[in-house]
Amino acid sequence: MIEPMDAEVAANRVAWETASQKHVNEYDDLLAEAARHDSLRPWELALLEPVLAEAPTVVHLQSGHGLDDVDLIAKGARKVIGVDYSTTAAGAAQRRARELGVDVQYVVAEVPTTPLAEHAADLVYTGKGALIWMRDLQAWADEVARLLKPGGLLYVYEAHPAVPLWSWDEDEPRIRPDRSYFATSHINDSFPANGAQEWQWSLGEIVTAIVRAGLSFAVLEEHAEPFWRPADGHDAAAWRGRLPNSFALLARKS
Repeated sequence: MIEPMDAEVAANRVAWETASQKHVNEYDDLLAEAARHDSLRPWELALLEPVLAEAPTVVHLQSGHGLDDVDLIAKGARKVIGVDYSTTAAGAAQRRARELGVDVQYVVAEVPTTPLAEHAADLVYTGKGALIWMRDLQAWADEVARLLKPGGLLYVYEAHPAVPLWSWDEDEPRIRPDRSYFATSHINDSFPANGAQEWQWSLGEIVTAIVRAGLSFAVLEEHAEPFWRPADGHDAAAWRGRLPNSFALLARKS
């Protein structure tokens, strides 16, 4: 199922489709990685294990390669519905789910206007590079609230909003002179298909949008560890424990 998208979103979708070809090119490696059931980080599991013990139906917004979905099933989820606007990513993830015999269904659609029913989820999971694609954060939070059953939970694990400021210098952490914490967006020229637009949201904006959508916070954590490091072994000083590089939150719908 493919929902229509406007020109601004479509331009970023081209970039994401290009990047998602990696999920096809490295299909066998990702399949083996998914089978290990170790995609969710320890600090994710510390918050999620009590929730997953209740065998929830999970909606994963911006599901990407889908490895987290397989792990959510392995850790107790009854069913996962992944939503991504890349047909390439969703197609490769669906194939892996079938091969592994897990109950994951993928829908190709723009977030937040997902074609899913109201109250479809006990748990909405999102993160690891998702919120930078949201041009309207309040619309995203309202969609989360629409999807959640009463008493359902939102879990987010994401790059810290301060991360765009950190340089990748290895000797000392530095603030990039071309970035502002309060910028609304920036162009990421390192992304495959140069020119992808990323929207920036402060931690205050993220919290406020979720509260305005009618959810109440149970947990908000900040972590020094980034959720992603390049495979070439680069070790930026900003990642060595002095600065926030990721955050996690758990919020409940009344």
